[in-house]
Amino acid sequence: MSEQDQDNRAALLGQVERAKATGTPLCIRGGGSKDFYGRQPVGELLDVSQHQGIVNYEPTELVITARAGTPLRVIDQALTAENQMLPFEPPHFGETATLGGTIACNLSGPRRPYAGAARDFVLGSQVLNGKAEILHFGGEVMKNVAGYDVSRLMCGALGTLGVLLEVSLKVLPRLEHEVSLTFELGLEEALENLHTWGQRPYPITATCYDGDQLRVRLGGEEQAVRAAHKRIGGDALAEGAVFWGKLREQQHGFFGSSKPLWRISLASDAAPLDLEGKWLYEWGGAQRWLASESEPTIIREAMAKAGGHATLFRNGDRTQVFQPLPEGLLAIHRRLKTAFDPQGLFNPGRMYEGL
Repeated sequence: MSEQDQDNRAALLGQVERAKATGTPLCIRGGGSKDFYGRQPVGELLDVSQHQGIVNYEPTELVITARAGTPLRVIDQALTAENQMLPFEPPHFGETATLGGTIACNLSGPRRPYAGAARDFVLGSQVLNGKAEILHFGGEVMKNVAGYDVSRLMCGALGTLGVLLEVSLKVLPRLEHEVSLTFELGLEEALENLHTWGQRPYPITATCYDGDQLRVRLGGEEQAVRAAHKRIGGDALAEGAVFWGKLREQQHGFFGSSKPLWRISLASDAAPLDLEGKWLYEWGGAQRWLASESEPTIIREAMAKAGGHATLFRNGDRTQVFQPLPEGLLAIHRRLKTAFDPQGLFNPGRMYEGL
């Protein structure tokens, strides 16, 4: 570890020690590209953007370890040079996106239902907790990931349990061949096809239905991709990589609305919901985006009846962003918060009020 890296780590540790002594809440921030996500950030800024750099990368072992403030684009560049990738295809939402923010939000892109979520590729981490202790969890190989998988617990916690300092991730080789297809279909036929194709061994790596067209990406060994294309049909989509990149970064025209944007999670074969607004379907129908000005209670009640849940992803009132937790699950969250951050220093209320 270089002297600069030691200084950066010491500065973060020192700020947490001072906050602990004074009871000062801290707002953890890397590149700020995910500031819109979750409830309103509060507290004194704890800037981890300077704690960056790739600590270790072993292409032959398919493992990369980097500091939390490392820009995601730097990691992408290193992996691309070795013809490898982050399998969960994380969105950046800006040039300043960092590894720590990506893992803290547990956000994944179009490939997620076919490859796995961000948390599925986390092997280990170093975390600075609310007691000003640096804890180490997991490692750089799967056999070291045993017992309570605390590293994955940090995924999606939005920094409420601790400050990510380093993260080790499993990576994968880039796919040999990809083709993107487009179909002119109505909603019900599009969802029926997605459900049917999802039950068959087709090398699907992404899907999207925006109300006008169904788009499907196939990827893998060239012969298998060609065979799947022949079976499901469809017209080749020009510049498919551009389309999926824009979808991942929410630059598709659908996301240009200023209306509240809801992320709906349902069973992939669930029937379309009768809610006012404009819809976009991803992940074989399991992730549905809704741009709507309907009352949040109406949307959440509809989700409860359908067996799903809704997250207010962008815009709108950020008082209650995530689906309310049942009392038993809320009690578990409180105990975890107390164990890792007993004084409630880190990102207070970022997920739920009082946590």
